[in-house]
Amino acid sequence: MFSIPEQFSNATKANFEAQFAIFSALTNKAFEGVEKFVDLNLTAAKASLEESSITTKQLLSAKDPQEFFSLASAQAQPNAEKTLAYGRHLANIASSTSAEFSKAAETQIAETNRKVISLVEEVSKNAPAGSENAVALFKSALGNANAGYEQFSKTAKQAVESIESNVAQAVNQFSAAAAKVAPARK
Repeated sequence: MFSIPEQFSNATKANFEAQFAIFSALTNKAFEGVEKFVDLNLTAAKASLEESSITTKQLLSAKDPQEFFSLASAQAQPNAEKTLAYGRHLANIASSTSAEFSKAAETQIAETNRKVISLVEEVSKNAPAGSENAVALFKSALGNANAGYEQFSKTAKQAVESIESNVAQAVNQFSAAAAKVAPARK
């Protein structure tokens, strides 16, 4: 049988290890998101440079101002579509990184909560007589903290879903507006 100080020492060590694990998991997810973002930007920059070179050559080969402006206006729709695609990719990266971040955090927090509850149960079995009220109060506080975290988690998920929905709606509206403007220019 373990003494209460030894149980708390073991619990503190386990908590430290759990905190380190959550920090490592979240850091890895953050770096993965940054890596995807950098890759997207490098790909977009390379494509933009190549397309700008081609467009510049076309514009410089125009025979008259009318052809020049016709070529320039013809680039508006494809550029708008590319900008929208970039925005969608960026939103997708942010959304998936956020989801992975939340999943990693939830997993680690659930494991830590399980360990704390297990420790409280073990300590309460060995608690001295007369400490039942203190143990019950601690269990109640722990339950309230867990309920608060669950509510916060649900609210955060709803906020992320709302932001994603608003971004998707804005992109769709911009796409529709760009599609209407392009035929009007022709």
